[in-house]
Amino acid sequence: MKRKQCTFASLLLLMVVAAIACGNKSNASGTEENKDKTESVNVPAFNADSAYAYVQIQANFGPRVPNTAAHRACGDYLAAKLEQLGAKVYNQYADLVAYDNTILKARNIIGAYNPDSRRRVLLFAHWDSRPYADEDKDKSKHKTPILGVNDGASGVGVLLEVARQLQRQAPAIGIDIIFFDAEDYGTPTFHKGPYKPDTWCLGSQYWGRVPHVDNYNARFGILLDMVGGKNATFYQELFSKRTAGKQVKKIWDAAHRLGFEAFFPKEDGTEVTDDHLYVYNLRKIPCVDIINYDPKCDTGFGDFWHTTDDTMDVIDKNTLMAVGQTVLEVIYNEK
Repeated sequence: MKRKQCTFASLLLLMVVAAIACGNKSNASGTEENKDKTESVNVPAFNADSAYAYVQIQANFGPRVPNTAAHRACGDYLAAKLEQLGAKVYNQYADLVAYDNTILKARNIIGAYNPDSRRRVLLFAHWDSRPYADEDKDKSKHKTPILGVNDGASGVGVLLEVARQLQRQAPAIGIDIIFFDAEDYGTPTFHKGPYKPDTWCLGSQYWGRVPHVDNYNARFGILLDMVGGKNATFYQELFSKRTAGKQVKKIWDAAHRLGFEAFFPKEDGTEVTDDHLYVYNLRKIPCVDIINYDPKCDTGFGDFWHTTDDTMDVIDKNTLMAVGQTVLEVIYNEK
């Protein structure tokens, strides 16, 4: 993804897991039960150890750069795992043109739960990793592919654990999980050629024009990007606020109910070019980008972003827990 702007302050890390239940309510007189009862919702417990293991498995393949053996092997694993976890799986293969006219053999991987339901929520992340460490302080590494553990694998790991919970306990609505490809093959900082627009998020651009199901629609979408880093903070991304303000409020309110307010400050963050932008522009589905933003570094995304340091060493189970449990809270309370 590409940053557009940034301004906000950092907060201290806090992790508390709480269970939220809505009970029946009596009227003020106490003589008659309120007819507008709210049924308790049994939200599954997110397992951060499981999510962490899914992140590690992706890292074990190495950099998942399109047109490589590691990319093909990881794609096969992700499709098979979604099927094992009870999803109806769609594989969307496409030849996509990169900024330098390289043809990328791309693959979007979609897992549908309760596919016949018209009431749907879309969850998505990108599964590829960047072919360049172009933000590395060592310029000799700029053309080195990165492992992309936080930037890519963390969001996929959280969603695989969400999928495991969906198999065990179906929510009231349909859920689609999409792993978008070729998100991180955008124009590198060292490129000297002419500017070419829309070089990031190629997989979501393709899906936006050719969805896996004709006339696909969902109530809203949630994008997870860089959701595993230590001391992460998820400020409210500005494109999300403009186009999906109601859903932003719903997600951040849920995080605060669960005690994750240090991870989810209710303050403006930055605006990024990310998969949610194209899902909204091409499918008109309001989407929220849950994305880490670090105000303490020049890039805004952490000192390890788009460098060879984006490894398992930066992943924190507390962050995975905060994001994963918040997502479960939102989707299991959707009617």
